[in-house]
Amino acid sequence: MELTLLTLLSLACLANGQGVGSFSQEVHLPLPMQSCTSSGCATQTTSVVLDSNWRWLHANNDYTNCYTGNTWNQQLCPNAQTCTANCALEGIDQGQWASTYGISVSGNSLRLNFVTPNSNGKNVGSRVYLMVSDTRYYMFQLKNREFAVTIDSSRLVCGLNGALYFVEMEADGGMASFPTNRAGAKYGTGYCDAQCPHDMKFISGQANSEGWVPSSSDPNSGSGRYGACCMEMDIWEASSISQAYTPHPCTVNRYTRCDGVQCGDNGGDRYRGVCDKDGCDFATYRQNQRNFYGPGGTVNSNQPVTVITQFLTTTGTDAGDLSEIRRIYIQNGQTIRNSPVNLPGITAYDSITNAFCTATKNLYGDTQDFTAKGGLKAMGDSLQRGHVLALSLWDDHYANMHWLDSNYPTNGNPATPGVARGTCPITGGKPADVEAQSPNAYVVFSNIRVGTIGSTYAGLDY
Repeated sequence: MELTLLTLLSLACLANGQGVGSFSQEVHLPLPMQSCTSSGCATQTTSVVLDSNWRWLHANNDYTNCYTGNTWNQQLCPNAQTCTANCALEGIDQGQWASTYGISVSGNSLRLNFVTPNSNGKNVGSRVYLMVSDTRYYMFQLKNREFAVTIDSSRLVCGLNGALYFVEMEADGGMASFPTNRAGAKYGTGYCDAQCPHDMKFISGQANSEGWVPSSSDPNSGSGRYGACCMEMDIWEASSISQAYTPHPCTVNRYTRCDGVQCGDNGGDRYRGVCDKDGCDFATYRQNQRNFYGPGGTVNSNQPVTVITQFLTTTGTDAGDLSEIRRIYIQNGQTIRNSPVNLPGITAYDSITNAFCTATKNLYGDTQDFTAKGGLKAMGDSLQRGHVLALSLWDDHYANMHWLDSNYPTNGNPATPGVARGTCPITGGKPADVEAQSPNAYVVFSNIRVGTIGSTYAGLDY
């Protein structure tokens, strides 16, 4: 009887869709950025919002959890439609940012702590997005532009990834496209990326509870039937050991809920999905430049570094196609050019071009999925439509981050080009170990700038 009444009640208010809680007032942390031209830089009033997946999800006007640990409440969520109507995302007040999630800002600097003990146990990692208002994400249009940010990865050990990247999310978090989503960008909804993640609790305004399988290693996560796909441009994926920047094109040109083969889930369907999950990575250690980045390296990961990424076009104008993604570093007042590829039989490329991607993938024996999914032109078209900035800190329950900082595949010969990604041991990086041994790890992102080519770093005081 209880379940029947609950279901009837849910169907009666179905038009309300995914709700918003009323127990905490939503507060966004101010994080100003700058927009630059050749005439100088102007400060923009921007802020950050926490991703919806980290939030308390509970019954409408009730403290009962819709989701606990890594499982759904079957009374509130007997099916996706009912779950969507029954459940609300709660706001985050000023005090919860640091005490519950380990996130803080100081001026133009954002710090993400790894493990934060709190009244509910602990929070592990986080993901936030840059906002232009309380209800809309800041949309970056990066083709024929450059992006600059200063990053401190010095406290990130093997198995951790302090990531800054862009994804083709919708500016309002999907409210207009999916009317059952009443929370929107204000509550951090609408995430997608090129991995087509299945761990999102809500996709396209609907609960992703159907077919949900709790993770065997992550007490807070699981996997639903659907995935959330879109183009992704990784500006910085790094620990203090290794780093990479990587474009991931897709054959879809907007936020897309995937199902089955189109998700390209790991296994035989990986390259049949709509997105290039491998991407075309420029990872200096993988390209046999072993001393370029790391503790005491040319780019010294013991200290903050400013990272500039330029998105150059065929014509040098907004109308041209994306033809090159170039990287510049500034540290201790010195401008450092990106290291060239140091691999047998390969041109000494020092930036991402279509030719670089084809040549390195041929040498590594990788599938040419980057080209198949449209290469740099598709990536540039996506960047012109607009991307949302995501900043995160995470550990890896799938591959222990070995694809970034160790040998991958772990049974590969490290002397084979493309296998060695960093100095971390193949026995390391397990999330349980990293969380227990390095809970105080953190990453800091600061001084975010975007502008015309050459405008974001000239004259800065480093």
